[in-house]
Amino acid sequence: MASDVVLELVDIEAGYGKAALVLRGLSIQVRRQEVVCLVGPNGAGKSTVLKVASGMLRPRSGQVVLNGTDVTGQGPQQLLRGGLSHVLQGHSVFKEMTVEENIRLGGFSLPDQSVMAERIEFVQSVFPVVAQRWTDTAGLLSGGQQKQVEFGRAMIVQPDVVLLDEPSMGLDPKRTATIFEEVDRMRQNGVAVLIVEQNARRALEMADIGCVLDLGRVFATGPAADLLADPKLSDLYLGGRPSA
Repeated sequence: MASDVVLELVDIEAGYGKAALVLRGLSIQVRRQEVVCLVGPNGAGKSTVLKVASGMLRPRSGQVVLNGTDVTGQGPQQLLRGGLSHVLQGHSVFKEMTVEENIRLGGFSLPDQSVMAERIEFVQSVFPVVAQRWTDTAGLLSGGQQKQVEFGRAMIVQPDVVLLDEPSMGLDPKRTATIFEEVDRMRQNGVAVLIVEQNARRALEMADIGCVLDLGRVFATGPAADLLADPKLSDLYLGGRPSA
């Protein structure tokens, strides 16, 4: 495996309980400082890919490789310590806690307070809302601001790769644009990002690599700009070409 590949899923077959497979021989690579966007119809298996990658769902076969190490079967806490953070779908802030408490909770695995202080300073510099609302109760923040707190909580452990599941869900266009700006800031800070996003066209405009899933398999993958320019893929998976 190439040294710049941070996360790799190899020939993954996965499903829930005794039900039929959701992922069927799926393979995906995410390289350092790269945004890979998963798109496809409902039921294609996009969120299942993230659950397998983060250790929430053990694959029936195949490998999950993180920073060159086979981590198949390891749980979310082990993968977090190995450099992988997962921001779940919807809002997962603890609304009764302050922004500070939410961020510190994300750093529970950091070795000491000096490292915590250093990482807090970094997170506040990347996500200004975190600094501005530091002492406020998280539940008082807007949806977009809460999502930035979630991003900050994921970034405090200095991950190599962050998984994002529908980060713009429930947000208006202005706040959605802000969220994509923050994803780009993650990339600029050296983090690889694997994202599932309902606004597929907008996400591909921001991503480096697009990966189209259909029926649990990779239907097409390549530079995101090429996928956007392909009229067949646009009609099938992106809701048609945008009007002039």
